[in-house]
Amino acid sequence: MATINNMEKKTLFQRIMEREIPAQIVHEDEWCIAFRDIAPKAPTHLLIVPRKPIPSLDALMPEDASVVGHLFVVAKQLAAAEGLTNGYRTVFNCGQDAGQTVFHLHLHLMGGRSFAWPPG
Repeated sequence: MATINNMEKKTLFQRIMEREIPAQIVHEDEWCIAFRDIAPKAPTHLLIVPRKPIPSLDALMPEDASVVGHLFVVAKQLAAAEGLTNGYRTVFNCGQDAGQTVFHLHLHLMGGRSFAWPPG
């Protein structure tokens, strides 16, 4: 019997995109999907995920520049829609030491409270 290796398995985010796992989706277009984080670190905590399964920032290719740019445009639109008029934070985590737990690139959009610097 054939087995599927880890690279061929669907990520949690792919399963959300395919509606195999429920999520509170707040945006969807041909490039990405955005939904509420199930373990929010702020009153507003959204994940903006490209449809293309890019494992992390380290796996970005030059041709992915437009996808990443689009994620930030969507973040700006969602911040306005969520009423984040006092500011918000966007974050990419890259690798386990940075806290990346799902290896499908995703942009965190957080707001609704003050943030300290440095984070972590």
